[in-house]
Formats: sequence, C-alpha cells, structure tokens
Amino acid sequence: MMKAAILALAVLAVPVAAQADNIVIPLPGGVKPETIKAAYDCGTFGPVTASYINAPPVSLATLAFKDQFLVLSNVLSGSGARYAGGPYIWWSKGRGADLYDLTQGENAPPIASCTQKPA
Repeated sequence: MMKAAILALAVLAVPVAAQADNIVIPLPGGVKPETIKAAYDCGTFGPVTASYINAPPVSLATLAFKDQFLVLSNVLSGSGARYAGGPYIWWSKGRGADLYDLTQGENAPPIASCTQKPA
C-alpha cells in the first residue's frame, strides 16, 4: 500500500504529462513554441515526415517513417541542425537531410538521404 502511494505521488510530481496521443511540456512564461512541418522524399527508403518544434532554448523534432515515430532533441552540430533520439541521428541542412542509425557504426553512411518536398 505504501509503495502504491509513493508511486502515485511520483507520477503526479512529473512535470510532463501524457494524455492519449499527446505529450504536454510546460514552458517558462513568455515562451511561445513554433512548429514547422516538412515532408521529405528519401528515395528507396521511402517518405519521412518531420515536425520541428522550437521553444527556445529547446528544439525538438518528430520523425515518422515506415512504422516508426521518433522524438529527437537538438544537439550540438558543426553546421545545419542535428537531432538525436534513440539510435538515430537526423541531420538537416537547407532542404536536405540525412538519417543515421548509430547501431550500424559511427562512421556508417546514412540509411536515408532526403530532400524536402516543396510546400
């Protein structure tokens, strides 16, 4: 009984709430998120849809491809925008983007090279 009460309190204390198919992240006062949606043609890999969610200082991306849905966080990049989540790296620059699977090795080529479709 005590463990259940502690677990219930811990769940209530988490600032990120998930409801059905949504994730709600409280933002500091005055921060207005901006979402940019993009569709990519990735050749034989198939299509990738991306949503870029910017709420400074945090930037996230969601990717949907094949039967996968990923949430990635912006990480340090020499150029372009680089996002990491699980074993994947999504690196976009201009209208191009590459998807890397780190389980294939750090120096492996991208599993998909993509071009953003016109809006």
